[in-house]
Order: sequence, then C-alpha cells, then structure tokens
Amino acid sequence: MDIVAHTLWAGAGMAVLARRRPVRPATVAATMALAALPDLFQMLPVLAWWWFGSGSFEAVRAFAIAMPGQEPVLPALVKTWSHELHCAAHSAVVAGVVTLLLWAWRRTLWIPLLGWWSHIVIDVFTHSADYYASPVLYPFTERGFDGIAWITPWFMVLNYAALAATGLWLLARRRARSRSCPRVPAVVPHGIGGRS
Repeated sequence: MDIVAHTLWAGAGMAVLARRRPVRPATVAATMALAALPDLFQMLPVLAWWWFGSGSFEAVRAFAIAMPGQEPVLPALVKTWSHELHCAAHSAVVAGVVTLLLWAWRRTLWIPLLGWWSHIVIDVFTHSADYYASPVLYPFTERGFDGIAWITPWFMVLNYAALAATGLWLLARRRARSRSCPRVPAVVPHGIGGRS
C-alpha cells in the first residue's frame, strides 16, 4: 500500500481506539509515523548516497516511484543496504522481536507499534509477487505472499473510497456522540455545589 494510505489507516485505527480509551495526541502522531516508517526506512541509504556521495536528487526521486524492474542504477552497497532495510522494516519477525523487547522493558504494549504492525499486515495482502512482495518472514526467507498490487487502479480507488467512508463514519459517530452527551458547564453557577 502507498505511504499516505498506510498513515491514514493508522490514524483511523487510533480514532477508533480513542473512542474506547483516552489516547494522547503524541501517541496518535507516533503511531501514524510508525505506519509510514517502513517505506521511508529503505530510502535512507539512497538519501545518504545523494547527500554524501555522487548520487542525485533525480535518482532519489526515481527510486521512490520506481516500478519493479525500473529502479535507477544504484551503487551495489546502496542497493544492498536499501534492500536489507526494506526487508527488516517489513518483517513480522523483526517487529516481533522489537515488540517483545519493548514489552519486557515497559511491561506493557507500546501502542505506537500498532502503526508498524498495521503496515506489515496490510502490505502482506497489498503487494503481489511481481510488485515488491513483503518479506514478512525475513531473515528466514525473503519470499512474500502473492497479494493484490496496491498500485492496481481499481484497488487504489477502492482503498481510498474505504478510507473516505471510514472517515465519514468516524465523523458521524463523533457528532452523534457530542449531541447525545451534553457538555458539562466549565464553571459551576453561583450557589450550587460550593460556598455562596
């Protein structure tokens, strides 16, 4: 799935969670950032090649929007590091180890990790074998599930229509809830519940 949709789905998920329990804005922002991070992570070696080496912005742009088999020519080390970071960031094995380590340290689930997990789960089904299949079991294997390529036009329309419908549903639920729960006055009127 594309990075914008990953971020929006994570935001929608946090909006649903916020209906059940209080969620801080920083937690929402971190969750949405972690939903985008796997796709950004693989760009780091390419960006470093541009900033500190002989790469060009054009090569970075071409890499970011490349279709399979149309990637720009990159130095071998840059290509290898980018590939390994892509695999690690899309691996349920790696995410599982990080989740367990944070759980052991914090003694609770760190909610923003749900953004990363949502990215992995969504990508398993929205990348095909010929369109960057997600290596969900990396480092044991780099093979991925043959799902629907998210770039397929009908799927992109369906995905963004579902996002729009989800957003409208959340907005409608929020408005209905605010109408059914009258606001409590911020100031207690004179003579009620206190000294006059």
